[in-house]
Amino acid sequence: MSDSVSVSVSVSVSVSVSVDLASQVRRALSSVGLNAAEGLGTRSGNARLRFETALGSLREARAGVRIAVAWGYVADGAVAALVESLDSLGGRLFGLGRR
Repeated sequence: MSDSVSVSVSVSVSVSVSVDLASQVRRALSSVGLNAAEGLGTRSGNARLRFETALGSLREARAGVRIAVAWGYVADGAVAALVESLDSLGGRLFGLGRR
């Protein structure tokens, strides 16, 4: 059985975005992909831990996006599709962590 998780995220935001916040969100999103890939490549109980770590990183990235909206760096409508995609991926990661 072959599992795959595919994520494509593209957001265009204004230059006023905090460099630190943008960097944190990028690192969190990288962690999502790396931990999900590691979880898919592991058969032991460590797979669940990798999926849980990926889910935690996804929640961190989502929080970073919501903070950017709250601080007025981006409009809520500009990131609505991204937040929806992150929520969908979060559900998939949750399911992978429970199998």
